[in-house]
Amino acid sequence: MLKKIAILGLFCFTALARAEGGYETLTPAQPVQNPEKVEVIEFFWYGCPHCYSLEPSMVEWLKTKPANVEFIRQPAVFSDIWGKHAKAYFTAEALGVLEKVHADFFDTIQNKKQKLISEDELAKFFAEHGVKDEDFRNAYNSFMVDAKLRQAEAMGPRYGITGVPALIINGKYKVTGQSAKSQANMISVTNELIAQESQKK
Repeated sequence: MLKKIAILGLFCFTALARAEGGYETLTPAQPVQNPEKVEVIEFFWYGCPHCYSLEPSMVEWLKTKPANVEFIRQPAVFSDIWGKHAKAYFTAEALGVLEKVHADFFDTIQNKKQKLISEDELAKFFAEHGVKDEDFRNAYNSFMVDAKLRQAEAMGPRYGITGVPALIINGKYKVTGQSAKSQANMISVTNELIAQESQKK
């Protein structure tokens, strides 16, 4: 009985240590795209105010991230609306205008309160950023964009994502506002895990 209590106590201590560390450990760990780099995936949704408030910190972090870090934005898909926004993201990626429209897409949804859900609404938004209607619709309805959307639908469950924003470090650790106790601390915890993983390369 004492042995069982001791084991339970050790388990609780381990869980507490992980919580205090500001991250959760993924089991099993997921493969990364480039084993030579430390991979950081940001799961987000354009309609999420918490993702929007984290974005300035992410932009600043990207300016100073270590050279050995491979950063990947990953739209999360938990509903049809999330899927529409993810599809818009992949369309922008396919058209080579992602960096041009990413911040404005966030702003249009969060501040201008436009839904940007229908194909026509999205076509108008992209047109305002210099994309021809025909080019947008061809990309939006392409096999490649649909394939990426299907892949995105499977990504959340694969990484145990239950909410956004969430950062995945090297396929091993998940950092959220809840685990890190604050959004501001998410970046600090992420940097610590990057340093830890970099030592193993």
